[in-house]
Formats: sequence, C-alpha cells, structure tokens
Amino acid sequence: MIEPRAVVIGVGNDYRRDDGIGPAVARRLESLHIPAVTVARWDGDPTGLLDLWADVELAVVVDAVRCDPSDPGRVWRTTVEVLRGCARATGSHALGIPDVLPLGRVLGRVPAELVVVAVEAQSLDLGVGMSGPVAAAIPDVVAVVLSELARLGLRPSEPALPE
Repeated sequence: MIEPRAVVIGVGNDYRRDDGIGPAVARRLESLHIPAVTVARWDGDPTGLLDLWADVELAVVVDAVRCDPSDPGRVWRTTVEVLRGCARATGSHALGIPDVLPLGRVLGRVPAELVVVAVEAQSLDLGVGMSGPVAAAIPDVVAVVLSELARLGLRPSEPALPE
C-alpha cells in the first residue's frame, strides 16, 4: 500500500443544505482513486481531524462558509488565517478548522501545508439538497483540489470523467 502524501477532507453535513458541499466533493474525489491521497469526510470531531492530516505533505480542506456580503457558490482558495478573519462558522461543526489547528500545532499533529477551499453557502438550514449556485460549484471545487494535488505530482490514474 502506498503511504499517503496528501489528504483531502470534505467538511460538512449532508443534512444542512449547502453544508453538504464538502462531503459531495469528497465523494467525487474518492471515485477518482488518486494514488497516495486519502479522501475523507469530517463532521467536527477534532481528534478525527488531527488523525487525518498528521504527517502528510498537504491537507486540502473543503468547507462551506458564510461571508458578509454573501456570494453563494463562489469558490476560493485560502488559508485558515484568512478564513478566521472573514468567514463565520457554518454552525454544524462542533469545532471549526480555525479552532482545531492550534490544538494540532501544540500536539505536533499538523500537515506540512494546509489549504482551505471555501465555498460560500446560500442556505445552511436543516434539509437535504444544496442550493443551485453551490451544487453548480462542485466541478470547480474538484478542479481546484486537483490543481492543489498536482503541485505534488498527485493525479488520478485515469482522466476524470465529466458528471
């Protein structure tokens, strides 16, 4: 078995509308079977996150965010520090990434590099199904994540098929 060099973590909850973007992207990436990449979903348990990203070269976290003013479906690559200053937690996670990262640093359980791919949410209400702008952003989010992995030479063994 190939030792993982990177992890992609889809943060969120499929039962809170647009908060399902992280898990949806994770499912799409899992289907690509990228060698040396672990793909996971995270619901807010801090120890689970620390176990997922410890000792990898790159961790890419995909999460729904709420910003003021809002632009639903906008996809942007950012860092935890920038995210902390401009976005508010979606409310479905016990602890957000900005809360878990300092704990990971203290425990020595962080990746060499952490990238956040944020997607602006329209609705985080209880219910199933993403809003149109957020669902339409899934291919763009997948492309951003694949671009991040490609910096390490990590690519799907087969070209991704459009869905």
